Amino acid sequence: MPCLNPAEDPVDARRHRAIAAAIRHLVDHWQDQPGLDELAAVAGMSPFHFQRLFTQWAGISPKRFLQFLTLDNAKRLLAANQSVLDVALDVGLSGPSRLHDLFVACEAMTPGEYKALGGGLTIRWGLHPTPFGPSLVAATERGVCWLSFAEEEDGRDALAEMAAAWPAARLIEDADATRPVAARAFRWDGSAGGEPLRLLMKGTNFQIKVWEALLRIPSGAVVSYEDVARAIGQPTAMRAVGAAVGRNPVCVLIPCHRVIQKSGIIHNYRYGIPRKRALLAWEQGHALPEDEAAA
Repeated sequence: MPCLNPAEDPVDARRHRAIAAAIRHLVDHWQDQPGLDELAAVAGMSPFHFQRLFTQWAGISPKRFLQFLTLDNAKRLLAANQSVLDVALDVGLSGPSRLHDLFVACEAMTPGEYKALGGGLTIRWGLHPTPFGPSLVAATERGVCWLSFAEEEDGRDALAEMAAAWPAARLIEDADATRPVAARAFRWDGSAGGEPLRLLMKGTNFQIKVWEALLRIPSGAVVSYEDVARAIGQPTAMRAVGAAVGRNPVCVLIPCHRVIQKSGIIHNYRYGIPRKRALLAWEQGHALPEDEAAA
């Protein structure tokens, strides 16, 4: 049975769970504008300790994080980033975050490898605590092939989904091997730049084109499904683009959460709309200039 690796720092794991509980409360009750005392109580901390820990993790205060969860904010982002994919073509895959640029290099499986369903591959996987809930990370020698969130604390649902996607591969539980990927995806290591983090993508040609377009969306930005369809040269294929976005096997690293409706409505995230809102707010916090982040 999968489990959170005992080698994980238990203090860090408790902090992740506390922040995750506060984020869920923020997303569920943002219209009620919960205050610091209420959020600290949900996290089981003193207001001072919670404020410090949350701001350290998110890059902004809980109050500012709450502002980023609103529909008006999503609409503002869309208006400000209408041509973000076009601009990204000229600047490469690096996001603009002041704290962390996540460089990604991709390799698509050949048609033969795709049909083999992972035959001949060894996949090492680990379940790691994050402020968004437990995350299953899996990697081969050629790159990261899976990142998902688990709804069950022991991660068995995420593991079953990953195993079904790679039925012929050899699966080995090895959280030590996948921890650096989780650290980089969720910015625990505080690194900037470095060697590209390689992804091994298994999908149709159309899906891979969509996923490559998603990689061009900078951290802290959002685009519409129409934007993505236009970016891949198929402006009328919004429905197919939406399906491909939903099939993304490497969430966060391939940022499918940065695609929203043209109206600004945030919907259709396979790991839940609340988690999508939280991911966007977190990224916006890290993309802000320091003086704004401190607000």
